[in-house]
Amino acid sequence: MTMLAQSKTEADLFEETHNRASEKSLAAWFDHTSSIHAERTAVTCGSESMTYRELSVAADRVADSLLALSLAPGSIIAIYLDRTLEMVVAMLGVIKAGAAYLPIDPSYPEARVRETIADASPAAVLTDLKRTRLLRGIPTGIYILEELLVTPTYPTAVVEPSADDLAYVIYTSGSTGKPKGVMVTHRNVMRLLSETDRWFGFNETDVWTMFHSFAFDFSVWEMWGALLSGGRLVLVPYEISRSPEDFYALLAHEGVTVLNQTPTAFGLLMQAESRIKARPLALRYVIFGGEALNLRSLLPWFARHGDDAPQLINMYGITETTVHVTYRRIRMADASHEKESLIGEPIPDLAIHLLDEGMKPVADGEVGEICIGGPGVALGYLGRAELTAERFVACDLSERRTRLYRSGDLARRRSDGELVYLGRADRQVKINGFRIELGEIEAVLAECAGVSQACVIAHNDEAAGQRLAAYFVAPVDVEASVVGKFAEERLPAQMRPAFYTRLQALPMNGNGKVDRAALPAPERLAPTAKPQIDLSAATSLEQQIAIIWRHVLQVDNIGHNENFFDAGGSSLLLITLRNTLQTELNVPLPITWLFEHTTIHSLATRLMKESQIAAPEATLPSSRMQQQRDSFARMRSLRGGTR
Repeated sequence: MTMLAQSKTEADLFEETHNRASEKSLAAWFDHTSSIHAERTAVTCGSESMTYRELSVAADRVADSLLALSLAPGSIIAIYLDRTLEMVVAMLGVIKAGAAYLPIDPSYPEARVRETIADASPAAVLTDLKRTRLLRGIPTGIYILEELLVTPTYPTAVVEPSADDLAYVIYTSGSTGKPKGVMVTHRNVMRLLSETDRWFGFNETDVWTMFHSFAFDFSVWEMWGALLSGGRLVLVPYEISRSPEDFYALLAHEGVTVLNQTPTAFGLLMQAESRIKARPLALRYVIFGGEALNLRSLLPWFARHGDDAPQLINMYGITETTVHVTYRRIRMADASHEKESLIGEPIPDLAIHLLDEGMKPVADGEVGEICIGGPGVALGYLGRAELTAERFVACDLSERRTRLYRSGDLARRRSDGELVYLGRADRQVKINGFRIELGEIEAVLAECAGVSQACVIAHNDEAAGQRLAAYFVAPVDVEASVVGKFAEERLPAQMRPAFYTRLQALPMNGNGKVDRAALPAPERLAPTAKPQIDLSAATSLEQQIAIIWRHVLQVDNIGHNENFFDAGGSSLLLITLRNTLQTELNVPLPITWLFEHTTIHSLATRLMKESQIAAPEATLPSSRMQQQRDSFARMRSLRGGTR
């Protein structure tokens, strides 16, 4: 956590505290940072921003309000807010109150939110007024953050968390059908940043993006990496994060120097850069995590940017071992010649052991389970002592007792010392950067009325990459669309299957287990609009949109009131759809419109409406606003009429 202090006094202050970083709490280090960089901008979101001083004062006000609740040691405070400045204030306020924060993604279904709160039993929930109705009836105090920030408070006794106190709880998918909360301490996070400083040297000149969900542990690295080094954190609105062209424009406009991405998201960014006029970027580092990295996929980026501006880093990691475990610099030569997913060397204070089923080391070249030991290993799972004992194990290695986390990931060590990531040993998969337990999805589907058995696999779809496919056993009167709707109401978007196939029975192998290799090709959900509408009576614009939809979805017919996602669409396909529509119709199209208008008819109606008025400025970078206003005039030629 390098701070390039401008005066000798600041440099001395840094030297005195840097070596003791892992002994400090996140709250103490943030206070230290904000005292040095008080007038520097700490966080921005669109046109809004806060300095370190303003952020600290607002967080203190929240902390005072929470301390008035007489929180017990180790209390958990849930944060159920959009990706805004207030979300960052809430997180810091919770930490300063000596509590641990529990991030809840606002996009999660109500049932999932309630399930998480019930399992964690937080002392309070910080939210906004519009979400209080979704929390009615929960046995937990609900507090409106805006009210806490304007309510007069009285300074209470200062609470100084210790390095070993709980800092946050993040829920990950559970193989038994129940999500599990990973408990991470202040020390876990502090040593992550101090131990990786030798590689990165983050400082107050750096600009970071918070691209990922607050409930995804990559956000821990993004937020605390910026705020504890005096850098600036740029909150990326959800709609911008789903629009590669707009995100690229944001990177250039904000002068972002540290970018964290899953390989899938970065692939879309690379494609966007190849389609548009490239702009100068200030990137120092692009750091990959969340899923396996195909090195060859980076060749187009290297061809445009070379090896050093920016540096590309692959970091394998797990929520249970505090975000990152390994580091490997990726160069053009690697992308040109390496065919395997190389994950590099462990962070200096961590150890990686490749072990067999008997927890004994495997020889070089043999496949073993990745087991991690060291100060990054989390406390365990909240309220799940049995599961904690199963995954966080004591093991005798090198004549000493070591506490290891069994990751369930497989790897092998090559003769040159390189670690090669080989995927999951169990039924956990990673899709779009999210770690997903297939068993949890199956447990939800099995709760649907009429479903007696369910099986979910990761299916490689040529059009959209790896996607989830669900198979279920049920009577013929239980339609796939009903099961899909049931799952949609209970699972976050990244865990919803794209395919639902009803079977008379699940195929079994000789051991009585499901024979997944024998499952038939998955089926898309039947159209929700029946019968489908004859598009010959549609406007010419609707007909043009329908042609594009059929091509992207790879279907022969589609009704103009049929939902894109029900017809087999996904978030990735939505981006492809948006790019194709922009090219074919020659009209800039905000990604938010496609989330809001998921039928051909509603999208065409919006496009025709916007042909007469200016586009909403909040959805696009200013450099494209006038372009959109001009382009909508061309839409009038597509108005009305039939072919």
